[in-house]
Amino acid sequence: MTLNKRKPFKYILLFLLCISVHSAFAQYNQTGRQRPLPTRDTLKQTRQVSDDELLDSLRKKEENKHDSVIYNSKFIRVTNEQLLNDSTQTFAIDTGISRFENYSPLLDPRNPRIHLGYTGLSQRSLLFEPVKTIGFDIGMHALDIYTIQPQDINYYNTRVAYSNLTLFNGFGSSAEQLFKVIHTQNIKPNWNVGFNLNFNGSKGYYSSSSVLGQNVSGLNAAIFTWYESKNKRYNLLANATFNNLKAPETGSILNDSVFTSAKGSVFFKTSAPVRLPNSYENFNDKGIYIKQFYYLGRIDSLNKGKENSKVLPTQRVSHTLNVKNGRYNYLQSGVDTYNVFPDYYYSNNRSRDSTIYTHIQNEFSYSFYLRSKSVKFVKNELKLDLGLVHDFWHYAQFVSDTALNQYGAKYIHQDKVQNSTFQDITLKAKLGYRFSDRIGLDADFRQIVQGRDFGNYLYDAKLNLAGGGRVGKVTLEAYTQNSSPPLVYTNWISNHYIFHNNFSNQKTTSLSFNYVNAPLQFDVKVEYFLISNYLYFTAQNGGNDAHPVQLGSDINLLKVSVGKSLKWRNLHFDNYVVYQKTDYQSTLRTPEIYTYSNLYLTKTFFNVLQSAFGINVRYNSEYVAPSYAVGLGQFYNGANVTFSSYPVASVYFKATLQRTNLFLGYDYANQGLASKGYYTVNRYPQQDHLLKFGVSWTFYN
Repeated sequence: MTLNKRKPFKYILLFLLCISVHSAFAQYNQTGRQRPLPTRDTLKQTRQVSDDELLDSLRKKEENKHDSVIYNSKFIRVTNEQLLNDSTQTFAIDTGISRFENYSPLLDPRNPRIHLGYTGLSQRSLLFEPVKTIGFDIGMHALDIYTIQPQDINYYNTRVAYSNLTLFNGFGSSAEQLFKVIHTQNIKPNWNVGFNLNFNGSKGYYSSSSVLGQNVSGLNAAIFTWYESKNKRYNLLANATFNNLKAPETGSILNDSVFTSAKGSVFFKTSAPVRLPNSYENFNDKGIYIKQFYYLGRIDSLNKGKENSKVLPTQRVSHTLNVKNGRYNYLQSGVDTYNVFPDYYYSNNRSRDSTIYTHIQNEFSYSFYLRSKSVKFVKNELKLDLGLVHDFWHYAQFVSDTALNQYGAKYIHQDKVQNSTFQDITLKAKLGYRFSDRIGLDADFRQIVQGRDFGNYLYDAKLNLAGGGRVGKVTLEAYTQNSSPPLVYTNWISNHYIFHNNFSNQKTTSLSFNYVNAPLQFDVKVEYFLISNYLYFTAQNGGNDAHPVQLGSDINLLKVSVGKSLKWRNLHFDNYVVYQKTDYQSTLRTPEIYTYSNLYLTKTFFNVLQSAFGINVRYNSEYVAPSYAVGLGQFYNGANVTFSSYPVASVYFKATLQRTNLFLGYDYANQGLASKGYYTVNRYPQQDHLLKFGVSWTFYN
């Protein structure tokens, strides 16, 4: 009985032995090399999987439908052209609600704007903000912040399709209507495509919303692609952009005492008569932008396999092609009954002014990086960039005029009043040296050596000093700039404004000190500017004859900006203060003091709804307000009008729930408490109080 019982166990043991022998031979592939044996000893044998490998694994599971994967923003990587200048690097997209309430470009806390009343109308900076560009400039920038430019495009690397829809609107009002769409996806692991669409259909707070010409109509569109070769040496960035912006220029409402009129008077803002009921400016452009760069020689990798990985070249060649065609139009019908214009040269009841331009830019550059083979820490790295830029420009201006045909009858036609074609060649050089990861020196030189704007230059130098821990970072910068006057200052022909001037180049010299301490949430920047041959528009006191002039004296300006954020438990208090002082305050016409404060409380409801309740207050000291030249698109020093200054407060609630961000706000909540309203530009009342909401949906398909 004992032997019979043991026989089955013997056969079972023999069967298991055969299986183990078969498994042992299976460890060899057809080439005779042994495969790594599987193991369950995760402490000693298992290698930590990198983020890139994890993402590739998830992609294969999705493609083969072997498993379901829950995606989040970690799988959507984003970058831009500036971040790709010296290395290939990407970052996770930001899906939070920080600054969600400041959705409009007019509401940037650190770059306040003056404007004609609401989003989509002509604007300029409230503070002194010099433009660091050289070369040809038409000079029409009143609608710039509403456009999409090639350098503004973000590029993505996604494991799944990514889409974002954003809507902002007013409750029971069409005063402000904004809608944005972003969609992007990878068609191959190293090739991404996408598009942007922005719409602005705001109707404003005053004038007749039934008149189409008095409504904003803005459209921005862009398609983009980013291709990176599998060996990480070649990159292609390409985009096509289109902007079509229509902004009413009504000369404002007739009632200049809308905030000071006696109580009891009847005034309907949505049907208020305006000085020019059928008048607006239209800017549109379209362009193609292609940038290619190739890494030569050795390629280094920093933080390989991690989220903050970088591909660092030792040599790089690149070519950039930028082709753009644009048009500035001003259209007005009807007689100028209220004398908005100083004069007319072609027609007293019709304006069809048009300025068109074509710009073709080719840039060739070579970059050389000298660093040690060990790139764990950036130390003793030398960088040299050499570039040549060729700019081809063509511009022309047209006006609407009347002429006699062969039968003696009058007819209206577009008359070309000027036409010009020219070229510029610019030499560029950048030099950078990293003594360590805490000390760096950068120098940037740009000089136009041939063409219409010969002699323009921009020389810039920066010294970066970074300390560890709570020490912070210091940046010292100095630059000098010599730039040609824009076309609108020197040679401009339209129905209501004609200028022929010979101005000298404007020169700007600046010194600055910037200290940033992220752990303490504190930053301060001190800037000094010396401006020679300053160009601006002016008119006689109380007049509307806007025209360009050049100041013969030098302007000195000191600007101090301080930012500080405080936190106690869930209570946050963000502050930003700017102080400006100049010896030509009446010429620059900017306030001495500007402040922004944001007090908010964060709270999480039901462990999923992250929210914030807050109030922000903006304030600037009194200053002589500029005027606006309709049909010219320029702010100018006109009537010496100083408006009383009051704080403007807005309360808001914002929250995020999984992939959806929500916003509810009440703009200018203190209207009627200290003042009925306010102005930033002469004759143009600013926004009224408005209850509005916003929502942003994010999809990972």
